[in-house]
Amino acid sequence: MTDAQERERRLAHGKAVLDAIDGQAGAAVIDSLADISPELGHQVLAWGFGDIYARPGLAPRDRQLVTLGMLTALGGCEPQLEVHVGAALNVGLTPEQILEALLQTAVYCGFPRALNATFAAKRVFEARGIHVTLDSE
Repeated sequence: MTDAQERERRLAHGKAVLDAIDGQAGAAVIDSLADISPELGHQVLAWGFGDIYARPGLAPRDRQLVTLGMLTALGGCEPQLEVHVGAALNVGLTPEQILEALLQTAVYCGFPRALNATFAAKRVFEARGIHVTLDSE
């Protein structure tokens, strides 16, 4: 297999993984890079999804929990959080589990980041017609 063929194989594999996890929201992110940095889109697909997300060591739902926590910790990643909240729903996490995970982030990331992440989740839930409230125990 030539280097070009291997590059295309990795790209196709990554795209298949992305489509299964993120659906149209993930594809829209990649498409938005076409006119500015198609190479970044390639790396997100081939490396991020084809090589990392596809690894068997964690289930997709667990990878999404880690991703939600990391994006919350980083701060300023609300557009990516929205994509990954959608992905978390796609791979089987419930809205309540997502909110519980974001509540947990307040302990380690602080309230401002947990609030921003929760409001990002709220936008996704509203767009999908999901009404959920995480009650106190």
